[in-house]
Amino acid sequence: MTSLPRLFSFAAQAVAALALASVAGGVSAQTKWDLPAAYPASNFHTENLVQFANDVEKASGGKLKITVHPNASLFKANEIKRAVQGGQAPIGEVLLVNFENENPIYGADGIPFLAASYAESKKLAAAQKPVLDKLLAAQGMMLLYTVPWPPQGIYVKKEIASVADMRGLKWRAYSPATGKIAELIGAQPVTIQAAELSQALATGVVESYMSSGSTGYDSKTYESIKYWYDTQAWLPKNGVLVNKAAFDALDKPTQAAVLKAAADAQERGGKLSEEKNEWYKKALADKGMKIMKPPAKLMADLRQVGTIMLADWEKKAGADGQAIISAFRK
Repeated sequence: MTSLPRLFSFAAQAVAALALASVAGGVSAQTKWDLPAAYPASNFHTENLVQFANDVEKASGGKLKITVHPNASLFKANEIKRAVQGGQAPIGEVLLVNFENENPIYGADGIPFLAASYAESKKLAAAQKPVLDKLLAAQGMMLLYTVPWPPQGIYVKKEIASVADMRGLKWRAYSPATGKIAELIGAQPVTIQAAELSQALATGVVESYMSSGSTGYDSKTYESIKYWYDTQAWLPKNGVLVNKAAFDALDKPTQAAVLKAAADAQERGGKLSEEKNEWYKKALADKGMKIMKPPAKLMADLRQVGTIMLADWEKKAGADGQAIISAFRK
């Protein structure tokens, strides 16, 4: 039979051990977040994400460690938003226009020629943000920052003078907007995300698409397609989303570190995109791609497509959409 003093001794030892574990845990406690991303490690968006993660870890004194998982290695591009919303991933990067079918507000920066320069893109992002913040809050998320892609052009296997020359082409549709363009120009839409593009081009599943110089370079499009028409049609944004419950679970200094790093990443990412735009065009030309100035008829046709798509979007987006367009056009 165990004596009472010995029982008290055991209890004291147990309490001491728990206290020690608690102190040790407090010293080494670290929150770890996985950040799924859809683009290659070498892409400027991903490099910016890694810098953001490093800044957060440093500013939080190691209390929050974010690991970036590039190239759709953790979740596919179209799964990342749902993963963040459902708490499977506390944070993730998405291409906002991909989710226009869920809510038209996500597609504001995918309308051809609505915002076709970096200055216009910045203005549209500011007009869109209050509505986007409200929408994401209702889904249990926060928008940390956005970064635009370089302006979008047309990759195509042959020279084209007008939209009529694109009828019947197998066209990569990576978002509702690019699917709608295919419908309006008479191309055949094929849904292909960035991580699968190289293979789709090599096997002939896709023979034309609209995207930036960045995507063309990352996917080695120059190995399969020789023409890129620099239409500068729109600048879609990547958005970094965080699960609100995960963010709220951080202490106040760590939250402040995340928000500061996000603001820096948005500023840095915008500059990077603009600087890389010219670099990508030169890199594609060095790889043998012909960087083409779009003929007047092609541009007129595409602007007509943009006008149709804007009217369609405004109808679907209702009062929120009108508020965004009004704020943008002020």
